[in-house]
Amino acid sequence: MNGARAWEAPRTEGPGLRIALFSGNYDCVRDGANQALNRLVDHLLTEEGAAVRVYSPVAAVPAFKSAGDVVPVPSVAIPGRSEYRVALGLPAKVREDIRRFAPNIVHLSAPDWLGRSAQRFAREIGVPVVSSLHTRFETYLDYYGLRLLRAPVEHYLNRFYRGCDRVLAPTEAIAGAFRSQGLDGRVAVWGRGVDRGQFNPGRRSPELRRELGYAPDEIVPLFFGRLVHEKGLAVFAGVIRAARERGYRLRPMIVGEGPARRWFAGQLPDATFLGHLSGERLGMAVASADVLINPSVTEAFGNVNLEAMACGVPVISARVASAEALIAHGSSGLLVEAGAIAAYTDALERLVISRPLRAALGAAAARSALSHDWCQQLSGVASVYRECVQSGRR
Repeated sequence: MNGARAWEAPRTEGPGLRIALFSGNYDCVRDGANQALNRLVDHLLTEEGAAVRVYSPVAAVPAFKSAGDVVPVPSVAIPGRSEYRVALGLPAKVREDIRRFAPNIVHLSAPDWLGRSAQRFAREIGVPVVSSLHTRFETYLDYYGLRLLRAPVEHYLNRFYRGCDRVLAPTEAIAGAFRSQGLDGRVAVWGRGVDRGQFNPGRRSPELRRELGYAPDEIVPLFFGRLVHEKGLAVFAGVIRAARERGYRLRPMIVGEGPARRWFAGQLPDATFLGHLSGERLGMAVASADVLINPSVTEAFGNVNLEAMACGVPVISARVASAEALIAHGSSGLLVEAGAIAAYTDALERLVISRPLRAALGAAAARSALSHDWCQQLSGVASVYRECVQSGRR
């Protein structure tokens, strides 16, 4: 069971939005989904005057300082992936806490056991339910030899989202898929923003490149994300090997941490592993690369693509909905068939041999990223909440 973390009795005074947010791992892991949820909570508290209470598994040592009040729910660590925890439902003590908090919106950020339990409880107490999609969980099955379960998992996910009053999709393509499943009229788009102070072309640092042993004219491919197999580590390593077989001497930069680091380092023993970075150092590292290679197909949005684009770094990404929402192929980046090492290598070769192409794609990417504003996106979520409260349950 998770370590105890005390919480104060909830405050129930005051008008306006009162959001009970349910998360699978709100501050246990530093990933794109949790960063987005924490930004949302901070915005709701500071800009919208809302009351927010977060219900989530917790770790003995949080991965980062989280926003808002967190109420622990009973959970266990996932075997072999102890950084992630699975909630064991919604016990009576937590249900009583929710009743005392008296939310007028329940927000579910994951279709897990906790989310399903909270969905049923919200119906019991007559509170509208908003859900948001952060991860394409059905795509994970291919990485763990469970492809036969994809159909029943997709059926469950469809039932889960159909049981919500509003669904927040990260891209218009995913919103369209929800509408085609009978959710028309209940779907809105919650995109993501980028911190342009942290991620911008001016963060490129010749000093950092020298510190890491890169020559001024050396092409540095970047992997940026959690080091887990479902992020496409094998594809990335295969692309680097294939490029070297074509005669290109490439030493990639790896930004991120995770349980597959040892395996990844074994595949790329001469790569520069920077581990987990944050703040200014993270922006400098991303901007100091020459091309981001993103083989992942599991993201619902693709934060790393957007952050690299904001830095003026051209992106080679799998042609999936999350990437197509950000990248115009041949204009602000390159899209290739998911998992196709030869296609990735061809795209990388184009960028390695052409400085003008790298510059053109990077400049267009940086311009495109300017339209992704966090405040606008988060205010849109608050507007969905208010519409849901005003209209009541469907």
